[in-house]
Amino acid sequence: MATDKGEAQAMVMGQLVKPRRIPLWVEPYKVLLRRKPLATFGAVVLLLMLVAAFAADAVSPYNPIEMSLTEKLRPPSPAHLLGTDQFGRDLLSRIIKGAQISMFIGTGVVLLGTVVATIWGCVTGFLGGRLDAWSLRFVDAVLSIPQLVLVLTIVSVIGPGILNIMLALAFRNAVGQTRTIRSAVIGIKENMYMDAARAIGCTDLRILVRYVLPNVMAPVIVVASISLGQAILAESSLSFLGFGVPPPNPTWGGMLSDEGRRYMVQAPWMAFAPGLALSMAIFGINMLGDGLRDVLDPRLRGSQG
Repeated sequence: MATDKGEAQAMVMGQLVKPRRIPLWVEPYKVLLRRKPLATFGAVVLLLMLVAAFAADAVSPYNPIEMSLTEKLRPPSPAHLLGTDQFGRDLLSRIIKGAQISMFIGTGVVLLGTVVATIWGCVTGFLGGRLDAWSLRFVDAVLSIPQLVLVLTIVSVIGPGILNIMLALAFRNAVGQTRTIRSAVIGIKENMYMDAARAIGCTDLRILVRYVLPNVMAPVIVVASISLGQAILAESSLSFLGFGVPPPNPTWGGMLSDEGRRYMVQAPWMAFAPGLALSMAIFGINMLGDGLRDVLDPRLRGSQG
C-alpha cells in the first residue's frame, strides 16, 4: 500500500511539475558559449560593434569630426583615452564612429549578398541542368578575379560612396557564397524524403521552401558570419586605398592610410588604435564564424575550440 501511495504521489508531482524544455534551436548556441571560448569572445566583440553601430553618438565621448587645434597630437590620457590626431579630434570617438560605418556596410553587404546567394544557390542547385552549368561557369569566372581588384573596378565605374561600396561588395559576396549553398542543396536533394515529397504531389517551389531552405540554413548562417569579417576588411582596404567612404566620415582604413602613416613615428597611437580595432573585429568575427560552423555542422559538432 505504501509503495502504491508513493507511486501515486510521484505521478501527481510529475503532472504538476513539468520539466522545462529548451527549444532545439537554442542547444547549439549553449554549446557555443560553454565549449568555444574564442567564439564567445567573438560574440562579445560583435555585440560591442553592434552597440557602437546603433548608439555611436550616445557612447562617443566627443564629436568625432570636431577639431580642436589646442588638443592636437595629445597622447592617451584620462581626457582622451586613445589620444588625439593632428586636428585635435578624439581617436576613441573616431574609432567608435568607424565601427558604426564598418558595421553598417558589413551588415548591409551580408544581408544583401546572403539573400541573393541563398536564392541563387537553391534554385541552381535544385534544378540542375544547363542553368546550373552556366551559373557555375559564371561563378568560376568571377571568383578567378581577385576580390580587391574586382571591387576596385566596380567602385571606380559606379563611383565612391557608402551605397556603391555596399553594392560592389555584396555582388562579390553573393558570388562567393553561391557555390557553398549550391553544394549543400545538391546534397540535400538526394535524400529519400525529397522523393517522398514529389510522390505526394509537392511542386518544386513548395519543396524548395518547405524542405530545402530550412535544411540549408546552417551553412547559410556560417557563411554569413564569416562574410561579415571579410566585408569589414574589404571596406577598410578600400578606405586605405582612397576608394572608400569619403571624409570627413572616419573609417578604420582611412585612419590607417593618411594620418596613421604620416604620424607613425611622432604619434604612434594614431596608427595603433585603428589597427587594433580592425584586428580585434576581424579576429573576433572569424572566431565566431568558426564556432558556429563547429556547432551547426553535425560532422564537426564534437570538436573543441
